[in-house]
Amino acid sequence: MPQDPAERRVVVTGPPRRTRTAPVHYRPRTEIDEQTTLGHTYVRSLMRSQLRAALAVFAVLVLLVGPLPLVFAAAPEARRLTWTVLGFGLYAPLVLLARWYVRRAERNERDFVRLVEDR
Repeated sequence: MPQDPAERRVVVTGPPRRTRTAPVHYRPRTEIDEQTTLGHTYVRSLMRSQLRAALAVFAVLVLLVGPLPLVFAAAPEARRLTWTVLGFGLYAPLVLLARWYVRRAERNERDFVRLVEDR
């Protein structure tokens, strides 16, 4: 049975038109180690988030402790109240504020490591 010329298969060979090379993908750790602009941006983002947390703590601290001299000056005869506020009333908020800051800083660092490690 002769084949129809229209159904005949033709194999075309020649050099490939496009060469596919694997794209070079630098990991963020490499960018940081080589101190490239992108690596600098990664480190700067960590520093900004840490600075943001520190400024938030500082603002709360100023709002918490700043008005105390005015309050104490308004009531000079209340010495016992002054020592109570300084000794007991201020201690718990300062501890809570410090605890929040440490947790926030550790979370920022954990997020940064997760970003750098590509996890």
